[in-house]
This record gives sequence, structure tokens and C-alpha cells, in this order.
Amino acid sequence: MSITTIHDVEFGAELPVFEPDTSLANVGVFARAVGWGGPRFESHEGARKEGFPGALVPGIMGMGFLTSAIHQWAPVGQVEHVDTVFRAPMLADTPAIISAVVTDIDEDDGIVELDMTVKNTKDETRVFGTARVKLPLS
Repeated sequence: MSITTIHDVEFGAELPVFEPDTSLANVGVFARAVGWGGPRFESHEGARKEGFPGALVPGIMGMGFLTSAIHQWAPVGQVEHVDTVFRAPMLADTPAIISAVVTDIDEDDGIVELDMTVKNTKDETRVFGTARVKLPLS
């Protein structure tokens, strides 16, 4: 169900799971677009030479994935704030499974708070955080 107003939101509701494109090709395009092109984001071998386990998904790209998950759920929502903790690297070519749950609703101001998590297929948390989303009152 697509959320269109604050009254569509239920406390404790889980957002649809979102699985973004973490392919090395997509990560490389993003990294170059933001001026961060280089081995750690564009080559697994190059990233390993820099001491990483593989090519990394840039943190700001991960935050963009969280925002995309929110907009998939509530296309009209205005994301006011995203706060994240990066527990472990997100790796390119590794599935990222984004889930979220509604933890607070302010019906007077149209604000929803979400707890969000990015896990890999081993159910290991890579990133977690919160988001604040403003929705129409009617």
C-alpha cells in the first residue's frame, strides 16, 4: 500500500523490504558522479589492495538507498532527516536488504519516525538508523 497522508500510517507497521542495486557498475557510476572515482569504489581487487574486503558502497549512496526505500513506501513524503550508524562496510555486488518500521507518529504535524536497517544476506547489520518523514495531513 502506498502512503499518501499521515492517516494512512500505522504505528509498528513495517515498510516493504527494499533491495537496491549494489552492483559494482552502479556503485562506480555513483562514485564517479560525486567525484569519488577510484579503486575502493570501482574495483574489488583495487579495494583489497587498499585493505578493504572488496569494493565499497559509499556511505552517502547507502543513505540514498534508505531515502529510496522511504519514497517507495510514501512517494509524497518529504524526508526531513536521516541519521545513520555504519556498523560495517556495505560491499558492492552484495545484496543489501533494507527494512524499516514506524516507531512514532505525530498526526498533528504529519511527522513519522522510522527505525531503518540495512542487512546483507547473512542477516548481518551493516547500517542502522532513523528517519523523520513529513506527510500530508489530508
